[in-house]
Amino acid sequence: MNLDLANKTALVCGSTAGIGNAIAHELAEMGATIVLIARNEEKLNQAKAALPSSKGQVHASLVADFSKVEEVEAVVQAYVKSNPIHILINNTGGPPGGPIAEAKRQEFVDAFSMHLLCNHTLVQAVKQSMIDGGYGRIINIISTSVKQPLNGLGVSNTVRGAVANWAKTMANELGVHGITVNNVLPGATATERLSSIVANKAKKTGKTEEEALKGMEAQVPMKRVAQPEEVAAAAAFLASPAAAYINGINVPVDGGRTACL
Repeated sequence: MNLDLANKTALVCGSTAGIGNAIAHELAEMGATIVLIARNEEKLNQAKAALPSSKGQVHASLVADFSKVEEVEAVVQAYVKSNPIHILINNTGGPPGGPIAEAKRQEFVDAFSMHLLCNHTLVQAVKQSMIDGGYGRIINIISTSVKQPLNGLGVSNTVRGAVANWAKTMANELGVHGITVNNVLPGATATERLSSIVANKAKKTGKTEEEALKGMEAQVPMKRVAQPEEVAAAAAFLASPAAAYINGINVPVDGGRTACL
């Protein structure tokens, strides 16, 4: 099985922590040169310094705030003028939780911009270099809410579904160029976002955070939450040459929690 990513460059969004950082490490281990992109320059420098480079890679980083689509566009377009991108990992922190009936209009606008519009902008910026380089992998880190909406995450459920359908449409259009577009759907994963969700759940129910977490784990057949590295492994396989004919799919990484097929 060919998992070698030597001479490939991956642009990894939201890559200073959590799932994004784990993906960056996994791709670097497979030989890819990593371009980290996030809004905090200090954290980017720390994350870049920690990346594996045993195959001689010289990793890079870009500073951009995903709440500002135009900024993301300008930064990435400037970079790809002289640097090809072969792998794009679209990964952005989820919108705040809350019932959908109480969500403000601006919450939808902000989430749509940060997720779908930034994803779209990035694909437009890098797809020609993928075509020219004869290698393209676009992987979107979304949520299992694509298959089964999650209670208390109204805005996220809505926007994640939009991103999934956008990705399927993009897969249909870019497949002719040998570019694949796939979605990884993490379930509950041990990240800062999960800690925030657990804290909110504990506050609302009057339970301790430990009790709230155990309640979430009880809903998973494997009786635990995922580690970021487990989600990263799925994304890394989809980024590899071995996954060349896997296109337009959703891959849940949730320990079996999602009830539907």
